[in-house]
Amino acid sequence: MLYLDHAATSPVRPEVLAAMHPFLTGVFGNPSSHHTAGEAAASALEDARTRVARVLGMRAGDVIFTAGGTEANNLAIKGIVLAALSRDRRNVVTTPIEHESINESADFLRRFHGVSATHVPVDSAGRISTDAVADALRPDTALVSLGHANNEIGTVQDVAAIAAVTKAARVPLHVDAVQSAGWLPLADLGADAISLAGHKLGAPKGIGVLGVRGRVPLEPLLHGGGQERGRRSGTENVAGAVGLAVALELAEAERDAVSAGVGARTRQFIRGVLSAVPQAALTGDPVHRLPGTASFTFTGTSGEAVLLELERRGVISSSGSACAAGSDEASHVLVACGVMPEIAQTSVRFTFGRVPLAVDAPAQLASLVAAAVSAVSGS
Repeated sequence: MLYLDHAATSPVRPEVLAAMHPFLTGVFGNPSSHHTAGEAAASALEDARTRVARVLGMRAGDVIFTAGGTEANNLAIKGIVLAALSRDRRNVVTTPIEHESINESADFLRRFHGVSATHVPVDSAGRISTDAVADALRPDTALVSLGHANNEIGTVQDVAAIAAVTKAARVPLHVDAVQSAGWLPLADLGADAISLAGHKLGAPKGIGVLGVRGRVPLEPLLHGGGQERGRRSGTENVAGAVGLAVALELAEAERDAVSAGVGARTRQFIRGVLSAVPQAALTGDPVHRLPGTASFTFTGTSGEAVLLELERRGVISSSGSACAAGSDEASHVLVACGVMPEIAQTSVRFTFGRVPLAVDAPAQLASLVAAAVSAVSGS
């Protein structure tokens, strides 16, 4: 079985399991407890915080551990905007291709707090114009929130250029880096807030990070014991934090070599599919894309039927975001890129892990895809 759905989740790395083990067994204290067991846990938590901050180009005090990427996005958008309401800032700028946790957080603010959302359009490849972001900013804009790399089509945004625009306007910029972490550099993005999810990196599910620079006011969403410097109450997942820090450091150390190797094999696979399947069309930007993402539409087929046929042939892939799995609606990402809904429903996404395929594997995989599409379409 060939697993090609790493954008949904990746296996936990052995090094991460080894680093976590002590904090799941002997060193189990509550980091808020003022005794030896608690202090040992607190020390490990702060070490993990420092290591994550180093990769993000932030200070240790800027790092907030969460339960995952969705919570991190919710905390960034709701927390920053709620804190800005007292300054009469009631507008959020985002795009129509964002993850549901961004879209629905903005919608929550609209329904309950009268906050408006301005959606900057994307082109057919899913790219955002820096000028369009500048034009969307208003005197009452509290936040710009966007994804570094799209979770469905893999398109990468020029975040540094967008950050220059938001900085000049003195508007905080939140970047969802859940998909790009470990594949692309994060420290020089210029973002004021960055979201990560451990399970995309080789850490377990249930641990994430929101990095928020200290100058940005943030209203907490969870109240209670005042953990995470009062920004996210609740006993911290120490083992998860340690695991995320190790996974992030490993991915960062390997990033250049892994991105080059995986990217070369993915491009070979893309060429193979486009050559072997006449009705195949690559979605997303052909150049500015994640190294391990290849997403296609197959006109005249059912994307779900292609997925089932691929699985029967030993290939695990997906029809887009795992968060929207089972939905009968066409991908909002593809529709925003100008793809007709009936074509968008034929999409299949292949996302590769950090271990490059064997030299001949991309061609073999492309042949499997061609056979699966042929079987489904009857051609």
